[in-house]
Amino acid sequence: METYADFASVYDTFMDDTPYEEWAEYIVGLLKKYGIAEAGIPSDSTEETEGLAAERRIVLDLGCGTGTLTQLLAEAGYDMIGIDNSQEMLNIALAKRERSGKDILYLLQDMREFELYGTVGAVISVCDSLNYLLEEEELYRTFRLVNNYLYPGGIFIFDFNTTYKYETVIGDVTIAENREDCSFIWENYYDSESGINEYDLTVFVRIKGQGSVGNKENNEYFHRFTETHYQRGYSLSRMCELVEKAGMQFIAAVDADTHGDVREESERIYVIARECGKEPING
Repeated sequence: METYADFASVYDTFMDDTPYEEWAEYIVGLLKKYGIAEAGIPSDSTEETEGLAAERRIVLDLGCGTGTLTQLLAEAGYDMIGIDNSQEMLNIALAKRERSGKDILYLLQDMREFELYGTVGAVISVCDSLNYLLEEEELYRTFRLVNNYLYPGGIFIFDFNTTYKYETVIGDVTIAENREDCSFIWENYYDSESGINEYDLTVFVRIKGQGSVGNKENNEYFHRFTETHYQRGYSLSRMCELVEKAGMQFIAAVDADTHGDVREESERIYVIARECGKEPING
C-alpha cells in the first residue's frame, strides 16, 4: 500500500510535538562546524568561482516530507532543495513555501534514484527517512548518489532508528492517540529475523459536511483510512561500512537524543560523513 498518501493530511497534526526547532539548531551547528556557510556568508576558499561557491551553500533535504525542517533551514539562511517521493507530502510543503515566501526547490523523486543539476554543499536526511530503505543495496545506492552530488569536501548528515529501538522500545506494541479532529491506532510488529518493522496505521479524520442528511444541517462524519509502513533497523557499524563503501569518509556518530556518545541503548543515531572523491556512479 502506498505510504504517506492520505496520512499526509494529518502528518503534521500527529507530529506537532516533534522538536523540529531543536533539530534545526543542532544541524545548523554541524553545518557551520564542517564548513557549510549560509547564503551571503563569504566562502573561506579564494579559489572557488562564484557559481561553485553558490553550490557549496546549497543544502539538500532528502526525504523532506511536509518540509517543516526544510523551512527552518531556509529561515536560517541556507539555499534549500527538498526531495520526497510522496506528492501528497510535497503538496503540503509547497503550501508552506507559498505562505513563507522562501525560495525552496521541491522535487518529487525517489531517494534511491534522485537527480540534481549540480552539486550541493550538504545533504541531510533525518526523521528516520533512511529506515524506509529495506535492503542494504538500496542504502548503498542512495549513499553513492549522495556522494556523487556533494561538492568536494561536502557533508552528509543523516539519522536512523537502531535495531535496539525496534527490538526493545517499540517492538510488538499498539499505540492510540485521540485528537479533537482526528485519531489513530498504530499497531507495531517487529520481525527480528528480517529486521523489518511493520506498523499498520488506522486513522480517523473528522470531516465537516457542507450538505444535509434528513433534517440535520452541516453534518459531520469521520473518514477512516489505513496505511502500512515498513522500516528496517540498522546497526551503526553497518551504516559506517556502507558510507565508506559508497566513497565517503566517516567523521562522527552521536546519540540523536543526548548529542553525546553512542550507547548500546541509543534509539536514534546521527552520522556525519564527508565527500572525499568521486567514482563513476555506474562503476
